[in-house]
Amino acid sequence: MADEAVCVGPAPTNKSYLNMDAIMDAIRLTGAQAVHPGYGFLSENKVFAKRLAAEGVMFIGPDTHAIHAMGDKIESKLIAKAAKVNTIPGFDGVVKTAEDAVKIAQEIGYPVMIKASAGGGGKGMRIAWNDEETREGFRFSSQEAASSFGDDRLLIEKYIDNPRHIEIQVLADKHGNALWLNERECSIQRRNQKVVEEAPSTFLDPVTRRAMGEQAVQLAKAVEYSSAGTVEFLVDSKKNFYFLEMNTRLQVEHPITECITGLDLVEQMIRVAKGYRLNHKQEDIPINGWAIESRVYAEDPYKSFGLPSIGRLSQYQEPLNLSNVRVDSGIQEGSDISIYYDPMISKLVTYGATRAEALGKMEAALDNYVIRGVTHNIPLLREIITHPRFISGDISTNFLPEVYPEGFKGHQLDVTERRELLASAAALYITAQLRSQKVLGNLSPVEWNQWELHAELGEGGFFVALNVPFSVCEQVEVDGEKVEVSGQWNLASPLLPWRLDGFHSCCPCLHFMLAAELNSYMPEKVSEDTSSILRSPMPGTVVAVSVKPGDTVAEGQEICVIEAMKMQNSLTAVKQAKVKNVHCKPGETVGEGDLLVELE
Repeated sequence: MADEAVCVGPAPTNKSYLNMDAIMDAIRLTGAQAVHPGYGFLSENKVFAKRLAAEGVMFIGPDTHAIHAMGDKIESKLIAKAAKVNTIPGFDGVVKTAEDAVKIAQEIGYPVMIKASAGGGGKGMRIAWNDEETREGFRFSSQEAASSFGDDRLLIEKYIDNPRHIEIQVLADKHGNALWLNERECSIQRRNQKVVEEAPSTFLDPVTRRAMGEQAVQLAKAVEYSSAGTVEFLVDSKKNFYFLEMNTRLQVEHPITECITGLDLVEQMIRVAKGYRLNHKQEDIPINGWAIESRVYAEDPYKSFGLPSIGRLSQYQEPLNLSNVRVDSGIQEGSDISIYYDPMISKLVTYGATRAEALGKMEAALDNYVIRGVTHNIPLLREIITHPRFISGDISTNFLPEVYPEGFKGHQLDVTERRELLASAAALYITAQLRSQKVLGNLSPVEWNQWELHAELGEGGFFVALNVPFSVCEQVEVDGEKVEVSGQWNLASPLLPWRLDGFHSCCPCLHFMLAAELNSYMPEKVSEDTSSILRSPMPGTVVAVSVKPGDTVAEGQEICVIEAMKMQNSLTAVKQAKVKNVHCKPGETVGEGDLLVELE
């Protein structure tokens, strides 16, 4: 969409998007008058904003005082207290060593949250329930903070168990005017990173909403904030709310606020940066309808609710044929998903007059989204938005581990869904045979008046019968039960719309017959003794190796650390054993499943 693009360096962020010299060169080269910093990287970096100002270039965001005050979680908490904003109990200074962290955590009382002072987006955050986890959390949080933000300072505060994460969007100008633009519910998370957001929240009543909004504006005015910003709160079951942090930038999830208020936040940021006054008053800010955002990631949802996946998008089709659907993405068919950046593919947003309508549109949008070439999290997203607990609004930041205590295993078919799937597969199979007959002159068994098929699904076998020629609407019999299947299908299309027993449905279509045929040639996967070998669970870079051949490791002891998509992951021994061989070293790039360490 850009008129010009300038390469700012190689893929590693410290050589490109965090390289201020390279970005300043790009600004001079293009003659840019202003810079919108986006969501991450240098968007909350006061040094970058100062360098722009020195060059006479406008930074589309708040001034450096507000960035510094709110970008530092330690200082921001002190300012919030002074502005009479509710805050979480904790230590209001910088934690210098792991042993200091343990001492502070013991004084606060477990559990505690260890956080990067300059952080955001879930980077540099760890929950600790005991002294050992505090030491480990201190090390990983400081390393992630240094890698992502160039600042390894940490703070520690009380961890509020089972809260909701609700944030208030604020907008302020350079003339002392500030507004709160209602809330966003961001409680569906994994590893402290948001997965599904919605606006408004099902939980807040008008009184609590106003109290949170007014406190958010108090904080913005306390730091003379100008631009769009977000004040994040944790809210407990009794609707007590506590200041978490302020993001002095545009949030990833800003589209859902735009949907319910009718305001274009990026436009407002540009107007404020130019010096215009806000052209709205607080009473002008509505809540019109409901909006939901699903973050579509290149991740394997069956591993810890989403471990990064890399690869090339061989096929990509956004569901923009549907009404009230918005897709914000930075990729296209043929793009590569690499290990160097956040694995987000897009932000999928739906809007409706009611929450039920917005949820229905989200379900349809997920069903109509085509992504091939990388593993993605759409199966998990669809399960979340159709789960009874989510539909009822009974959610918290612990939603995923509570609903899926053994991890996400995919959708579990009930009897009716299994029957519909078998009927659909049989109908598609016959459709493919008819096409073969027409195109290739293959007159084999399709000339029969009725087909009787044996279909396998999971561990079971099923009897399926249907008439031929296959008409637009057909009754398919599955183990004696009838399912009405209707539709006119183009098997070259990646999506096949149909009706099952009168209900509209849509499903992605792979080259199913070829896949089934080739699957018979695949060698059976031999199970490994995973207690004696350690393989990389994801593609990434080896940051540290803590053992060498001959060492004896205890159960739970760290063996190595893999960094993927700016997150560090500690891999540990599952038993006490002696190290036989080490197959990796720091700085190496590894793929998913690569052998790292062997134990005796």
